[in-house]
Amino acid sequence: MKPRIIMLAFNTLVTKSGHKGLIMYAPTSFRKEAREKTMTRILFSFLFIATDSFMILLDNKNFMKIIGLDLAGVEKRPTGFCIMDGMNVKTFILYSDDEILHEVEHVKPEVIAIDAPLTLPKGRKSIEERTNIHLRECDRLLLKRGIKFFPITLGPMRLLTKRGIRLKKILKKKGFRVIEVYPGGAQDVLGIPRKQKGTEKLRKSLESLGIEGLKETMNDHELDAVTCAFVGKLFLEGRYEVLGSVDDGIVMPLINKR
Repeated sequence: MKPRIIMLAFNTLVTKSGHKGLIMYAPTSFRKEAREKTMTRILFSFLFIATDSFMILLDNKNFMKIIGLDLAGVEKRPTGFCIMDGMNVKTFILYSDDEILHEVEHVKPEVIAIDAPLTLPKGRKSIEERTNIHLRECDRLLLKRGIKFFPITLGPMRLLTKRGIRLKKILKKKGFRVIEVYPGGAQDVLGIPRKQKGTEKLRKSLESLGIEGLKETMNDHELDAVTCAFVGKLFLEGRYEVLGSVDDGIVMPLINKR
């Protein structure tokens, strides 16, 4: 609760107490006692308001809804969709853009963390353009750190890039905050195995981070979506770094800070 709102509540309590006028005309001893009782009531009311507001803020911080999206390049292929509420997750598979948008609008998340290129390299007008510009600044930083990835202009990545950019544009127009994440790179930074090492190992490693609600039946798309959502949580908590800038870069966990 903002200070001016608290002061407004304080002043309102004083005004509505009705004691101000009575105290003025009462004996000195009575005025002192009445004033002390009034101030005690006001103090307890103030503490109640402040404590209640703090608990609301704390609850909101711990239970912010986040969506993680392991986006497929085309609608015929499965997209992993994760809803993270606090540290609890729920996942399922979606296919079409309409399905994704419907779920997003239903959840109303604080942030949507998408595993897909959401921008083009500077100097490239479109993904179809024939040019020697293939890497973004964030891609170069991944290379510098030795993190493996597929360039956005390589084969199927072209379709994924087009879809990612299109979805980001729609979601931002609807008022949602969207960030680009890379679960494989995030898993490297967090010191946990990628899906190529097996879904069971990845699931158990995600559990070791404190994530709850994971199931043995979750496939690699869902587990990568969970990783996306976890990075989204770190983003909201300020425990992240950006390779590039937030608008055209990749959000990653801070090293050794989970």
